[in-house]
Amino acid sequence: MTRLRLPIGIQTFREIREEGHYYVDKTGFALRLIEQGKYYFLSRPRRFGKSLFLDTLAELFAGNAALFEGLQAHGRWDFSRRFPVIRISFGGGVVQSPEALDARIRDLLRINTEALDIAVPQHLDISGTFAELIRRAATARGERVVVLIDEYDKPILDNLARPEAARAIRDGLRNLYSVIKDSDAHLRFAFLTGVSKFSKVSLFSGLNNLNDITVDAAYSAICGYTEADLDTVFAPELQGLDRDAIRHWYNGYNWTGEAVYNPFDVLLLFDKRQFRPWWFETATPTFLVDLLLEREVFLPRLGQLLASEALLSSFDVGRIATEALLFQTGYLTIDSVRQVGALLQYRLRYPNQEVFASLNGAMLEPLRNFDSAAPEQTARLYDLLLANDFAGMQQLFTAFFHSIPGDWHRNNRIARYEGFYASVFYAYFASLGLDLSTEEASNAGRLDMALRFNGQVYLFEFKVVELAPEGRALQQLKDKGYAEPYRGDGRPIHLIGVEFSRQQRSVVGFEVETLG
Repeated sequence: MTRLRLPIGIQTFREIREEGHYYVDKTGFALRLIEQGKYYFLSRPRRFGKSLFLDTLAELFAGNAALFEGLQAHGRWDFSRRFPVIRISFGGGVVQSPEALDARIRDLLRINTEALDIAVPQHLDISGTFAELIRRAATARGERVVVLIDEYDKPILDNLARPEAARAIRDGLRNLYSVIKDSDAHLRFAFLTGVSKFSKVSLFSGLNNLNDITVDAAYSAICGYTEADLDTVFAPELQGLDRDAIRHWYNGYNWTGEAVYNPFDVLLLFDKRQFRPWWFETATPTFLVDLLLEREVFLPRLGQLLASEALLSSFDVGRIATEALLFQTGYLTIDSVRQVGALLQYRLRYPNQEVFASLNGAMLEPLRNFDSAAPEQTARLYDLLLANDFAGMQQLFTAFFHSIPGDWHRNNRIARYEGFYASVFYAYFASLGLDLSTEEASNAGRLDMALRFNGQVYLFEFKVVELAPEGRALQQLKDKGYAEPYRGDGRPIHLIGVEFSRQQRSVVGFEVETLG
């Protein structure tokens, strides 16, 4: 098996094909889109290959046949027809005002007029310039125009912390995108991609004929690598790597069809030969973490949220549902879909080990005051578990809760709620990527948390008490018989009752009883 070059960070189809890189063939998806429709929208998280797919479409419509030899499109596409392609990408730089957005758009339109060798009158406004460029390109080339827009939403997302600026920028983009519908007679194909899915009312009110394929099962794998891709295209790279570990760490993103890997993760793994949160580390989700803390999200339930189809699409400035934000940014993915009367209900979950561990670890950082010693503390928890050193665990968590800055407690309402303590405890274990389950139902009730580790089972119950330990947490574990479902496999079972004092803001009780 011949090893090829890894296309890390490369979004140019021509470079990948001409310079001997691995390429996962997505041209079959491109042909299906072109054959079945005209206007499309796709939302995918960052670094999923959206830009590369748009570049592939551009080369296909431009008729560059040599690049497609050996691919699905070869022999199925008429490369003798060359369509004029207008490409607009907001991926570069940060736009911070409507004036800066207008300047950026004018520059992008200028680049396209020069590339197509089209002259457009200078006195026109932005929408007029765009419309005239489309009309004149179709006339000059004798073929209808293809419009490809990448990162359509980035100027808005860059300003979410400044709602007024974000709204003004949104209106400027709406003015641009409305031209597409009005130019229908001159267009062959249009494709818009981005991370978020803003509501049609807010951004696409003039472009309501877009076919949104974000959660179309037929296009679930339009971006990303499938299991088959790893076993065939990347077969030379698998030697020496644990195949099950690759799957556990990085697979699992799903949009109601075939599950996929994030390409960035896979390529970095093959390059570095190390399992690390490569995708997660490319951007610190500060805004996301702050929002989850502000909304008092109960972390143990984060990986099992339910959302309606409308809720996942209700993304707009100043009105961002937690479920929609987590789904569209890639921190949660679709686990299953259920028809509930006239509605579709989605069950969301963490896509994989990387996101599960990394997001929960990120949630701890503000509580740790971004202490550089935090990773060492987390590693210590792992060692304490290996040794079943429960006294050490109590000391570790007691010290951790005591270390949370007093200002954080005063400035955050979440610290007043019982779920806060259980969330922090859960996040600590989850940041290690351990096998956790929460609120498991039985005839007796719901267990707070179960951990399977090192051939043993740890069952946790959490209680908030006034000042001193009361023993209620451990007693409830025993009274409810929560251990019974776990007795059949013969593994040691540890019942752990943890009690927190809201006044002392720490662990005051940590009782353990081990069952043979």
